[in-house]
Amino acid sequence: MDERPHGSLTPPVADGVARADEDVEVRLGDTAVDEARRLRRGLISLVILGVLILGLLLAVPGLRHIADRLTDVNPWWLVLAVVLEVVSCVGYVLAFQHVFRRAPLRLAARIAFSEMAFGAVVPLGGAGGIAVGAWVVKAKGGSLRRFMERSGVLFLMTSGVNVATLTLAGLLVGIGVFGAPNHVLSGFIPAAAGLTVIGLGLSVPHAARLIARDRDTRIARWLRTTAALVDATVYEITHPTWRALGAILYLWGDIAVLWVSFRAFGAPPSVGAMALAFIIGYIGNVLPIPGGVGALDGGLTAALVLYGAGATTSAAAVLVYHGIVLWIPTLLGTIAFLRLRQTIDEPVQLRTDEEIASRRALPSGMLVRLPRRREPERSEAGS
Repeated sequence: MDERPHGSLTPPVADGVARADEDVEVRLGDTAVDEARRLRRGLISLVILGVLILGLLLAVPGLRHIADRLTDVNPWWLVLAVVLEVVSCVGYVLAFQHVFRRAPLRLAARIAFSEMAFGAVVPLGGAGGIAVGAWVVKAKGGSLRRFMERSGVLFLMTSGVNVATLTLAGLLVGIGVFGAPNHVLSGFIPAAAGLTVIGLGLSVPHAARLIARDRDTRIARWLRTTAALVDATVYEITHPTWRALGAILYLWGDIAVLWVSFRAFGAPPSVGAMALAFIIGYIGNVLPIPGGVGALDGGLTAALVLYGAGATTSAAAVLVYHGIVLWIPTLLGTIAFLRLRQTIDEPVQLRTDEEIASRRALPSGMLVRLPRRREPERSEAGS
């Protein structure tokens, strides 16, 4: 799958990424054999952790009231939550297809679903998902460097949606549009943090090029690569196709699952408070635990309580939410991965310019320095 970004990286940047590509080649030497084993071990670990948590809920007297709440859940709310999680997964697939627009849509969907499964059950988190995509690219004879470039763009694009949501929700809570305890502090502080991250992110390309100018050290190459990826991400956001909306759907579908899971037990916090609690609570998911079991539950529950929800109801809602967002992507991704293994030796026919003509491409060699004026349409050789 020879998916490349808008043109190619400039030579110094390409050199830095190419060296990373060689490292990835070495690490992926036995990936074709190991991927299924990693997924299987992750699933087993997930089941064991789930059984342990269930045992704790039933055995520890202080947690029995949470188990009692779980037995009172309205099943129709759970059905709606499952549907919304499927919608969220489709959102990620659409975002993946937007970024890897040259890849056949069906192949891109299978890789995206597989990445979600590996990201859920493998302790490496998102890195585990990218590894399975890299395995497919290598098996198909594509460029790992280009795959890593575009994976970086996808990560930055979805992260940008998270930060924008944190900022907007914080502002709306801060001015009182959505209710929350101590709404000024609990709203404006996250909003300020979000605006700071956005400002720093947008300043990275200029600052990185100033620091790395006329240097060829490892750090300089890394800075130029980072600047190129930020530029490419900004371009994707400012020149979207309809599939780019998948990045928003991916996040807000998950937030909706949490809201519905909460609604199954009682009245949820306001939409703004729920969005803030969701994003802040996910900080706990950085710990390298299969499925984030325990870490994510604790982080989300604490954040919901911080934004005014009851502790017992929050804990019960988070357990339901986590079970859904863990197993739905895992099941869908496992099916997609099995299909990938069956078709891994099939040749790939990249999408033609006509198939992706609805979006304008950057001219060749313009990933780092975006065009300042409208350029005539050109063919994206291998783009």
